[in-house]
Amino acid sequence: MHHDINHPRKTTESTLMRLLMLTTTLSSMTALMFNIVLPRVSEEFQLSYAQVSWLSSGYTILYAFGTVTYGKLADRFKLKNLLTFGLSLFAFGSLMGLLSSSYWSALAGRLIQSVGAACVPALAMIIPTRYVATERRGRALGMTAAGVALGGALAPVVSALTMSVAHWRWLFVPPLLLLFTLPFYRRYLIEDSKETQANPETFDWLGGGLLAAAVALFLLGVTGQSAGLILAGLLALALFAVRIRVAEQPFIRPALFRNKGYANALSIAFLIHAVGISLHFLTPKLLAEVHHLDADLIGFAMAPAALASSILGRKGGKLADLKGNTFLYRWASGSLIACFLLLSSFAGVSPLLVSAFLIFGNVGQTLIGIAISNTVSRTLPKDQVGVGMGLFTMLNFIAQGVAVGVYGMLAEYDAAMSWNPIHSGQSGALYSNIYVILAAMHAGILFCWSVRFRERPHAVGDA
Repeated sequence: MHHDINHPRKTTESTLMRLLMLTTTLSSMTALMFNIVLPRVSEEFQLSYAQVSWLSSGYTILYAFGTVTYGKLADRFKLKNLLTFGLSLFAFGSLMGLLSSSYWSALAGRLIQSVGAACVPALAMIIPTRYVATERRGRALGMTAAGVALGGALAPVVSALTMSVAHWRWLFVPPLLLLFTLPFYRRYLIEDSKETQANPETFDWLGGGLLAAAVALFLLGVTGQSAGLILAGLLALALFAVRIRVAEQPFIRPALFRNKGYANALSIAFLIHAVGISLHFLTPKLLAEVHHLDADLIGFAMAPAALASSILGRKGGKLADLKGNTFLYRWASGSLIACFLLLSSFAGVSPLLVSAFLIFGNVGQTLIGIAISNTVSRTLPKDQVGVGMGLFTMLNFIAQGVAVGVYGMLAEYDAAMSWNPIHSGQSGALYSNIYVILAAMHAGILFCWSVRFRERPHAVGDA
């Protein structure tokens, strides 16, 4: 839905992008900052770590499915109304968690938070697609990517500072600030009345329920290493595939998957995010197990890379507009490959080197995300932008969840020696080997991208 808004247009674009950057920063920070306090919650309520981890895993599962649901609803209803509902629910869950007196009431608040917060990643992809001209869309996506990166940088710092002066429940406070953005969203999200009339299509609750079950069961199966749950998830996915073919008004139209440009970009994005999450999952384990840093120092060691990503994200978006998505993708992929090779070579040498090398990886992951998002947005017809971008975002979360389960299993093994001849000593040999594999995977993904999108680098998304 490419609007020709004259309000003036550039002022509207600029305001919306700044609002989105603030919103994605707070949303990203909220999603991550509870990870550090889980041991404290476990101790306070005398619960196992597996039980209190639902503050994070439950949030992720609902967050993943919620993105595609909001995307689907965005094809039917006004974005300003969806944001009002989502951010209000986000704030309500935050208030509920802040006032909670038991673990279960805190968990309920956290899950309600997630249902509301899921509107943010979905609409952060849809708003640039609908409201920003194609030639400036890279800049817009760069600002949202910068917000995500900045939230990731702030999460461990805010958690550590909060825990040093107050109770962990005060981590529920920052999302309440998002309520102040609602008047601005309602003012600047100007939509064509003809295009924002509620679609007469009914919402396919059965199809949505099957997809939700597939996502939840599959992620729980992978993270819990349960073959039964994985098979149940695959069965639910098969039933969902049947449902969208027989339903008159399916949750997702099968024609979306017959869009070759969209399907190819989606497949590559899945692999990219599966590899990229290693930077956030494996690196803290490396710093803890090999370099023996505590949680606070790990957070500060990873902060420079996240801050660099937030600063360079917008510049990367401008580069995509000027040089094309393929140019940005290749540059970002090279940065990621360099990061993994450097980590593989010097994983056991110094935490300062790990922190420095992580900058290449985080910046590369942020920029490659911009290139992929911009590409995907250009493959979609206007009547499928909402659900298409929502599905894209959901699959990214699934890729990360699956990859975390795989990395967790790999991290339990020992390595007698490193496959990298430059790596010295046995310290960090296991991580060195994993990073070598990830570098090779990224090289393979880069080759696939170059083959698929080599003909028209400046309009790759239109393929």
